[in-house]
Amino acid sequence: MSEFSRSMTPTERRAAFSIAGIFSTRMLGLFMIFPVFALFAQEEFADVTATQIGIAIGIYGLTQAFLQIPYGMLSDRFGRKPLIIVGMLVFMLGSIICALAESIEMMIVGRAIQGMGAVAAVLMASVADLVSEQFRLRAMSIVGLTIGFSFTASLVVGPMLGELFGVRGIFWVIAGLGVLGIMLVLFAVPKIEQQSFQREAEADPSQFKDVLKNPQLLRLDIGVFVLHAILTAMFIVVPFLIRDTAGLDSMHHWELYLPVMLLSFVLMVPFIIQAESKGRMKPIFVGAILTISLMQLALLYGASGFWSVFLILMVFFTAFNLLEASLPSLVVKLSPADKKGTASGVYSSSQFFGAAFGGALGGWLYQTFGLEGLFGFTAAIGFLWFLLAATMVKPMPLSIASVPITAKLEDAELPGLVEKLLTYDGVNEVVFRLDEQRVYFKVDRQKVDEAGLIEYLEKGLS
Repeated sequence: MSEFSRSMTPTERRAAFSIAGIFSTRMLGLFMIFPVFALFAQEEFADVTATQIGIAIGIYGLTQAFLQIPYGMLSDRFGRKPLIIVGMLVFMLGSIICALAESIEMMIVGRAIQGMGAVAAVLMASVADLVSEQFRLRAMSIVGLTIGFSFTASLVVGPMLGELFGVRGIFWVIAGLGVLGIMLVLFAVPKIEQQSFQREAEADPSQFKDVLKNPQLLRLDIGVFVLHAILTAMFIVVPFLIRDTAGLDSMHHWELYLPVMLLSFVLMVPFIIQAESKGRMKPIFVGAILTISLMQLALLYGASGFWSVFLILMVFFTAFNLLEASLPSLVVKLSPADKKGTASGVYSSSQFFGAAFGGALGGWLYQTFGLEGLFGFTAAIGFLWFLLAATMVKPMPLSIASVPITAKLEDAELPGLVEKLLTYDGVNEVVFRLDEQRVYFKVDRQKVDEAGLIEYLEKGLS
């Protein structure tokens, strides 16, 4: 019987937290500019249009979406750390171009290059390489929490840094974060002794067709596309609303964002507990989508002073943070056992495409039709997502586990083994990959004793 530790090893903890730190440097770098960029661009660049502002805010998503899966595939060949360092150097180059940009066109180029440092898939594969399967979910949860915290911090820290150093100074700080990320790669991330293709964390191109044809996963891909389209479009005009309606100049916007984001995190927690622990994921998830849609209309018709803007943004970000936490969890629950990496890759690309789409179209709508055009668009796509999500299946509390197999098996033996393993309490799906000598499970971790499952598997193979 395999021996199972009750806690991560020091090396696994170091891997989880150092990789989470690298994620943080990129997330802060990409999003710190959101709360201040529209005002900066209007003041800095002559004859700048709302369309150009929207493109500059969201263009990073386009290059990120196209390159993140190729980065992961290249890292299989050339190594994780070299690809992460290359990505961080590209990210730094884009940040420096933004800091020096004398035109909105050059700013757009810089933001696009920032997105080209698309190392997210490589980082997740590194987690899978460095952390044993029994703690992989925990390690990825640490990374996920860090990403969420970094996004929240970026909305507060961005205006603070803008007050201290100006908006161009923010881009220099972002370039410095790239240096910090490289230092973490070189000196904090453990050496990867045995690197291999990680089906749980990396995309397999041969699975794209199956994943894109899966209606439940497609709902989630469309959902994250819409969510980030709404977010990016909002930030074309929210800085102006805070300045003109809430009465705060651009360098003091953090005074609104700080309590809004802190309260939204606190308010989100009871809903997460209800969704994950009480089996109420679907109604809470669908309710959060309806909430962000209604808040678009509230920003259009109800933003009339500081406290109304405060309340609307607090409710919006409570629902937004809830959806940001729930969507990746739903991808795991609904993806086939051996397709999690591909499903996550398509999901992540959809998120970044949504940011680019929302920035470009949202900017054009604001430029052409004003606030009614922009918030009418964000409300409409939110309501369409609400209708689509209402038809999703009720998700079961499942996660994915994988176990290496050493016994030599023939294809003819597999149906019987699968049938036998499905009788184990808490096992919902079984997929053997003989080319990898590994078996993938969809399991209810509240029921499955992993050590017992492996012992049961070994007996079945003997």
